[in-house]
Amino acid sequence: MRGIKVIVMLGMGLLLCSSCTQKNQSESETTSGLDSLLSPKYATGYQVRDSCGVRLLDVDKDYHFALVSVDDVTVPDGYTKVRVPIKNTICMTALQLSNFTILDAHDVVKGLTGTKNLFNKDIKARVKDGRIVKIGTEGNFDTEMVLAANPDVIFISPFKRGGYDAIKETGITLVPHLGYKELDPLGQAEWIKFVGMFIGKEKEACEVFAGIEQRYNELKEKTQHIDKRPTVTSGEMHYGNWHAVGGKNYLAQIFRDAGADYVIHDEETAGEDLEFEKMYELAANADYWRILNSFPGEFSYEALKASEPRNELFKAFKERKVIYCNMKQTPYYEISPVEPDVLLKDFVAIFHPELVEADYQPKFYYLLK
Repeated sequence: MRGIKVIVMLGMGLLLCSSCTQKNQSESETTSGLDSLLSPKYATGYQVRDSCGVRLLDVDKDYHFALVSVDDVTVPDGYTKVRVPIKNTICMTALQLSNFTILDAHDVVKGLTGTKNLFNKDIKARVKDGRIVKIGTEGNFDTEMVLAANPDVIFISPFKRGGYDAIKETGITLVPHLGYKELDPLGQAEWIKFVGMFIGKEKEACEVFAGIEQRYNELKEKTQHIDKRPTVTSGEMHYGNWHAVGGKNYLAQIFRDAGADYVIHDEETAGEDLEFEKMYELAANADYWRILNSFPGEFSYEALKASEPRNELFKAFKERKVIYCNMKQTPYYEISPVEPDVLLKDFVAIFHPELVEADYQPKFYYLLK
């Protein structure tokens, strides 16, 4: 009888062991599948991998983070341990904030650099009642306000204006968010996943991005077989120079995906400041002219001519084909980084209106009347 009990107990133990093994294997496969989705397809600024149950994030070449759910975990040398999900953070740019907005995660944002051209009603309400504090601008941060936000980490843009020395002294972990450096519109939007890993919304981030990717690529496919591709230029004169984005820039790519050709074809990514004569040589006969500014009031062709009389010499000016977005009237930088599919559709509606529904209403860009 005793022998039978032993056999039964051993059998139950084996079943329990088998069940636990299958459960762990299932959880491992689920985690592995999620990590596969989190691995960037378009973004080049970060990489993610799993190491013995610890999620490792490599940002650019110099920043390394180990995301852990418990503190008592050994992480590889050279990696900064971050306990996730984080509860509080500070955003330095509108692009970073857009990631939290689309993931419905404003509760995590406790500090911003400023509220210029801010449209989101929820964020404005949080700033007004003190749930979100303003910490000053890059290079001139208010350390007291930074500490008041009590951030677990601070998302930064280290290769822009900088000025992070004072914040570094607080001991708060600084996490570079390099979405602004991405040259592919989908690559910029894919940083949603990056933020999702810090705030415990990995699954939601993957689902949101999958929708963006599908809508973008489906529309892009429609423009790749058109017979006539218009040409387009961008920018305007400011302080004696015309800042022209390069041929590999994010904007140039979205023009191409929308079925148009940008007038600058070089490999320069950041762009350069050109004199009017040089820009006119490149863009005099461009079919369209894209302008983004913060003009007070209603922008017009008269205002464009008043800012620089020679503007009327451009073909796009003469034929009234200026594509315009006013940042004082639309949340361009606040949400467009995570809506490249909407940006693309705005441009397609202008370049090839037959490819979108007849009653389409643009969100950011429209033809200036």
